[in-house]
Amino acid sequence: MPQTPPFAAMFDSSGYNRNLYQLKEDSCGDLYYHDSNLLSGSLEALIQHLVPTVDYYPDRTYIFTFLLSSRLFVHPYELMAKVCHLCIEQQRLEEPGADKSQLQKLAPKILQLLTEWTETFPYDFRDERMMRNLKELAHRIASEDEMYRKNVQQMSQSLIRKLASLSQYEEVLAKINATSTDRLTVLKTKPQAIQRDIITVCSDPYMLAQQLTHIELERLNYIGPQEFVQAFVQKDPLDNDKGCYSDRKKSRNLEAYVEWFNKLSYLVATEICMPVKKKHRARMIEYFIDVARECFNIGNFNSLMAIISGMNMSPVSRLKKTWSKVKTAKFDILEHQMDPSSNFYNYRTALRGAAQRSLTAHSNREKWSQRKMTCFFWA
Repeated sequence: MPQTPPFAAMFDSSGYNRNLYQLKEDSCGDLYYHDSNLLSGSLEALIQHLVPTVDYYPDRTYIFTFLLSSRLFVHPYELMAKVCHLCIEQQRLEEPGADKSQLQKLAPKILQLLTEWTETFPYDFRDERMMRNLKELAHRIASEDEMYRKNVQQMSQSLIRKLASLSQYEEVLAKINATSTDRLTVLKTKPQAIQRDIITVCSDPYMLAQQLTHIELERLNYIGPQEFVQAFVQKDPLDNDKGCYSDRKKSRNLEAYVEWFNKLSYLVATEICMPVKKKHRARMIEYFIDVARECFNIGNFNSLMAIISGMNMSPVSRLKKTWSKVKTAKFDILEHQMDPSSNFYNYRTALRGAAQRSLTAHSNREKWSQRKMTCFFWA
């Protein structure tokens, strides 16, 4: 029987993938180490390394990295089935005469692994096959002790809430997309004289920046890390075999986040171009500059980038006479922060500084911004 080829990803202590063909010095079974860091291994060995034992629990960085990257080679429901099999068969959970003290030491570790999986990658469990294996293993753990039963129940309820929240969010997105076309038609037919601009709706730039940040956080919160893998890894068109991505769901939440960025950019450009008089257009530009500055102060760099992008669109940038009436000093500073040269060096520096400042937050407003910064730093 041919041996399983090495898993096409490597891991180090920081959890990042490394080149498969680096020097492998030490080995333990089918796992290869360098300076005590796990580099590579066969898929079976890496799955075995994921499963806890009485005396061992995998590092959290390994759990995240492996659960994320393994989906390139095996469906999550197939991985869950293998994990369940190892937990039940290899650890002899099904034997009536098994040592109860050993089971009591093992059960909380298995429960912890399942909890980390359901918390980090809850969308994997939209698959009924995943839920079936989860329920089977959770039932075996819960039958051992009343305390475990409560913990299993809490894990299950938390997962159900997350999946229900995701479904509601996707329904809201569908409604927004369905009504946006109708709303655009109404705006086109509505006389311009009775259309309200954004300053009329919200005259305070700080308030608008706050609302934009709430929208950003809501949309960002629903993006699972696996969506980035699904979005950027393409299936080989010459590969007729049904790979792990042939039946994958679209990365809808990530796509919705990108669409939100584009909509905000177009909103900015539209609001600036709508006024007939130059002084009104100049006022609108200065308003969005203030909004962008407040976004920067909050730590909402995604909205900041979208606003700058909208103001740099051709219909806006070519309004030379309008721009001549605008005080652009603040805008020049913001553009400098978002300068794409040197791989967005200025932006990355500003991001690190804002994240560092958030660690010393004390006031309620600072703590509110700190929560924002944590999410935007992750993005």
